Amino acid sequence: MKPVRIGLVGCGKVGSIHAAALRSLPEAEFVAACDADAERAAAFAAGYGVRPFADVGVMLREGGVEAVVIGTPHPLHAAPAVLAAEAGVHVLVEKPMAATLADCDAMLAAARKAGVTLGVISQRRFYEPVRRMKAAIDAGKIGTPALGVFLMYSWREPAYYRSDPWRGKWDTEGGGVLVNQSPHQLDILLWLMGPAAEVSGYWANLNHPTVEVDDTAVGTIRFRNGGLGSVITSVSQKPGIYTKVHVHGSNGASVGVETDRGATFIAGVSTIAEPPVTDVWTVPGEEHLFPQFQGEDRERFAAVDATVHYHALQIRDFLRAVGEGRPPLVTGRDGRAVVELFTAIYRSDRERRPIGLPLSS
Repeated sequence: MKPVRIGLVGCGKVGSIHAAALRSLPEAEFVAACDADAERAAAFAAGYGVRPFADVGVMLREGGVEAVVIGTPHPLHAAPAVLAAEAGVHVLVEKPMAATLADCDAMLAAARKAGVTLGVISQRRFYEPVRRMKAAIDAGKIGTPALGVFLMYSWREPAYYRSDPWRGKWDTEGGGVLVNQSPHQLDILLWLMGPAAEVSGYWANLNHPTVEVDDTAVGTIRFRNGGLGSVITSVSQKPGIYTKVHVHGSNGASVGVETDRGATFIAGVSTIAEPPVTDVWTVPGEEHLFPQFQGEDRERFAAVDATVHYHALQIRDFLRAVGEGRPPLVTGRDGRAVVELFTAIYRSDRERRPIGLPLSS
């Protein structure tokens, strides 16, 4: 396929990961970088040999871009996404899709009206142990998905929240652990279990007194297929322990992934140091494959730069989807479902009641 001309919006920490991924892909021609801070845009663009811009509208008019990757802070995703869609430019936006359902719906409406492709970054879907789980569930190897569990015991230093002025505040981050660290696993949970029908939850700030937002949240989910779910997510464990997603089936079999060990990596600051691995596999007749799967996972991890590799896999899927006229693996609708889920947990805590889904904006 002919390379797609791509511009990057947001030259912060996660932008460096996207830039490295874009440069590795024959499907992509990285041509422009945009940031509201003109000096930062210029320095970033010079490092990658692309054109700098300080205004998204100008980049869309003059940069010759066919697609954009958006890596701004969460509440600032919608405005450039809508502008890009209105200009006929395809949009891939960092997780979470937005901080509010209203922003998600504005992005979806603009993409639908313009007929452009809208995708949301959730690169952990491309982890081999996650794909292995999905294949087993789709093949009926665990029966019907009956119980889905997401556990995150991670850590964020106070310095992390000081590293960018938008972190840790409701109006500039949109939330805490639910909005920032958890969308990947919430997306995996929904991908494997199916849509949620009802959510109850609570959030708290247990040991980060200098920030406004949640560092811990819990939730219970009833899925449309009749299955149940549990969410415990926290960045209050020092040191971080692990992050896992497990799915248990109606035939008693279980499949699971440890997506992260220790604290989850911080884009642009740390790297993925431990491999994502299959950590539960009791599929009838396949129990003996468990150590083989773990060996494959560790061997593959040693052969790639995981911090960039899985972003590149998702960007490649998105660009091929554009070229083939099909939906990407992670669609705008999928991104909205994650925002809907964490919105429901916040609302349940505020209103002290279960929240039925779907939610309107």
